[in-house]
Amino acid sequence: MANNYINPLIIQRADPYIYKHTDEYYYFTASVPAYNLIEIRRAKTINGLAHAMPRTVWRKHDQGEMSQLIWAPEIHYINNKWYIYFAATDTTEFDELGMFTHRMYCIACDNDDPMVGEEVWHEKGQIVTDKDTFSLDATTFTHNDKLYYVWAQKDKEIKGNSNLYIAEMSNPWTLKTQPVMLSKPEFDWETKIFSVNEGPAVLKRNGKIFITFSGSATDENYAMGMLWIDDSEDVLDADKWHKLDHAIFQSDMDNGLYGPGHNSFTVAEDGETDLLVYHVRNYLDIKGDPLYDPNRHTMVQPFTWNSDGFPEFGKPVPFSFD
Repeated sequence: MANNYINPLIIQRADPYIYKHTDEYYYFTASVPAYNLIEIRRAKTINGLAHAMPRTVWRKHDQGEMSQLIWAPEIHYINNKWYIYFAATDTTEFDELGMFTHRMYCIACDNDDPMVGEEVWHEKGQIVTDKDTFSLDATTFTHNDKLYYVWAQKDKEIKGNSNLYIAEMSNPWTLKTQPVMLSKPEFDWETKIFSVNEGPAVLKRNGKIFITFSGSATDENYAMGMLWIDDSEDVLDADKWHKLDHAIFQSDMDNGLYGPGHNSFTVAEDGETDLLVYHVRNYLDIKGDPLYDPNRHTMVQPFTWNSDGFPEFGKPVPFSFD
């Protein structure tokens, strides 16, 4: 399938999320290298996002909660209001488990235009779960008129950094049901250096609900896996979900594209072609902690579907630098 998009679409933007709204604009959010604010950019086309001026809509606190390491914002439109989910912490130090101390938060906007500025966004606070542990990378989706929250979180009783959970929501910033664990790191591809399941993204097609996610360390080992369930089943029943035992999208060592992951999905300008959005690096020699290397770049490419109704992502597309 032809790829007519600029790649990298936006340099130094990790954890990218693109949402196509009913106004026909594409809205983009991602982690910024300084991890200190949340910005949105929008354009009528995907390529237009590459040149769109970002608008800051929220800045980290000077101290206390939400004052450090603002990670992976996602913009959602729920019940005629805008919401952004993100992770934040109050320190760059590790906890007693040797992990960061992030929790999940939500900001909201009642204005039809979320680009107006910081004044139209207000904080809804922390999204609280049954565990007071490291948590991040929340996303939401609706199914059968119910709103669901999917995220990554540490369980002190389970080896590894984070597992994937789902819960129904009573409103866009409050869980209604107890979290259900859908996946934990268990296969070789998701346990390289670090045992990680994070960055869930939801795709509903062909009578199924798919959740892609990312695993392993954030260097060249980073890759994507997938869960799926028939859409007639109860999404809160962990036994009804199926997990593939292999990575579905990973580094292309031959072409120098490393650590693709933390993806999202959107649709092309034709309203039909499905697009995979993700970040990737183009070199292996990372100095220090990969987390603080700014050169994870946003990429966009079409993907296809096989005869069984499952997505086929292929390989990361080469950089075009157009």
